[in-house]
Amino acid sequence: MSGLGLAVHQFRFDQKTFWRNPASVFFTVMLPVIFLLIFATIFGNDTIHELGGVQTTTYYVPAIITLGVISASTQSLAINLTVDRENGILKRTRATPLPGWVFIAGRVGNSIVVSVISLIVLSVIGLVIYGVEIPWDHLPAVFTTLAIGAASFCCLGVALTAAIPSEDAAAPITNFCLLPLYFLSGVFIPESEIPDGVLSFADIFPIRHFFEAFFAAWNPATTGSGFEWGDLAIVAAWGVVFLLIALKTFRWTPRHT
Repeated sequence: MSGLGLAVHQFRFDQKTFWRNPASVFFTVMLPVIFLLIFATIFGNDTIHELGGVQTTTYYVPAIITLGVISASTQSLAINLTVDRENGILKRTRATPLPGWVFIAGRVGNSIVVSVISLIVLSVIGLVIYGVEIPWDHLPAVFTTLAIGAASFCCLGVALTAAIPSEDAAAPITNFCLLPLYFLSGVFIPESEIPDGVLSFADIFPIRHFFEAFFAAWNPATTGSGFEWGDLAIVAAWGVVFLLIALKTFRWTPRHT
């Protein structure tokens, strides 16, 4: 079987494994849905005048899609790869004829597909329950932004495993890295309510730029194609950095050995 055929086979296996794990499905797919229902229901009648009069529901749909993509890529990969490493699964996989890149490619492919599913589910909920229109004219920008973001945050997830010493530390360390940035980057709190100094600090990190690009693509008031190439370039640059770190630091054997 060719390398591509092996990668497709591994991807199919990872998809079956993911959907047969109720806990993974809940925290990766359903938790963003719960966040959207909470934030959009509580703040849905508000208008954010500082952002051109956009409704809060229209703001939170791309915001929570941003969270869903990062959850499906960085969070899912960092936790699952660490668990597999500490349980010796990566070590045994490395000892087989299966190329290492095929194993990682299957996990990355699974994360990207779950990101797309999260996008579809959240956008449908936004449309049906809250009347948030899907930006059909900006769909190329939406899917390009999602692809660049998912790929870059997958690289972050793989690189982050080097900083996680044990299976028990995987979720706490991952949440410690991501949760504060969700608040600082405008994902949980509208950026109009965040001080400029905090937003300037958040601009250092890729989450802020990914959300900015996604919000521009989703916002009906955005003119033109909806692409925010400057933000996307920064997200892609972070992805390259994370990829280089992952190639240098990723390990297949448990940390306790």
